[in-house]
Amino acid sequence: MDDHGYDHHEHHPHGNAEGRVTAPMQEFSAGQAGVGAVVLLLGLAVTFGLPLLL
Repeated sequence: MDDHGYDHHEHHPHGNAEGRVTAPMQEFSAGQAGVGAVVLLLGLAVTFGLPLLL
């Protein structure tokens, strides 16, 4: 235990993490990128457009 009363050991096995895939490593299509851009534009319009209109 340290000065704060916490044990600093991990509770998961250490091993090979080849099966793990994180989002930035995954491939995506142009269509998926387009959908993301549309969602971004709609979000920006709601966030900044509505307050400017009101």
